[in-house]
Amino acid sequence: MKLREIAHSRTGDKGNISNISIIAYDISDYEKIKQIVTAEKVKNYFADIVKGDVIRYELPNLGALNFVMYDALGGGVTRTLSHDMHGKGLSAALMNMDI
Repeated sequence: MKLREIAHSRTGDKGNISNISIIAYDISDYEKIKQIVTAEKVKNYFADIVKGDVIRYELPNLGALNFVMYDALGGGVTRTLSHDMHGKGLSAALMNMDI
């Protein structure tokens, strides 16, 4: 099963930091997502892109997790030569994670 089957995402970028939220479509899936999608798993998933820490914040009332990924945008969206290093591209990749 792909993560996108039970959740969607919102994102933000600031400097070299990407902020990706995962929001369960059905709040009953929140605990499953929380158990499987850990900060370590996200860090490993983006091992070639995210060079800094990944911190997970839990928002159980919203059925959401928020991942703040440091040193994740190749120096910053306006500085990198990489194609599509915005958070939206990273969140689309994260939604493709097998869970």
